[in-house]
Amino acid sequence: MAPGVRLVQKVSSTRAFAKVAPHVVPVMDRAVHRLTRGKVLLSARMLPGLILTVPGARSGQLRTTPLACMPEKGTEQSWILVGSNFGRSGHPAWTANLMAGPDRAVVNWQGRDVPVHATLLEGEEREEVWRAALKFWPPYATYQARVEREIRLFRLRGRDGARS
Repeated sequence: MAPGVRLVQKVSSTRAFAKVAPHVVPVMDRAVHRLTRGKVLLSARMLPGLILTVPGARSGQLRTTPLACMPEKGTEQSWILVGSNFGRSGHPAWTANLMAGPDRAVVNWQGRDVPVHATLLEGEEREEVWRAALKFWPPYATYQARVEREIRLFRLRGRDGARS
């Protein structure tokens, strides 16, 4: 692992990062993603990232959120999303939106829109994926230790025949 990645992991585990990052990282990601027509996502320079678009659970209005993701090996259209909310106390809004409309989400992955089905992971399946997520990005352990809620994990899979 590159020294820069370790430094980012250490910084991203701090409470100061948890306070600032939610207000800065998504704004920068959205702007660069829009300016590059979906080809660049700044945060993806450290972790793989995608843009999630899903209707709001209450409003029904489309909500677009840049997110780190864990692509699942051996598949072209399957990703794990971790609802860490940078280690803040509440669940991120996008998790409620996915739960309300698991078949209404679209991800932009490497410049392509892919309609997906979202599954909230539970039980043994969640535990297995959580272990993999901790290997993938160790700061998730710090985030979980900081909050009382169980961090939500989702598997997003491309819906059959749905590629653009």
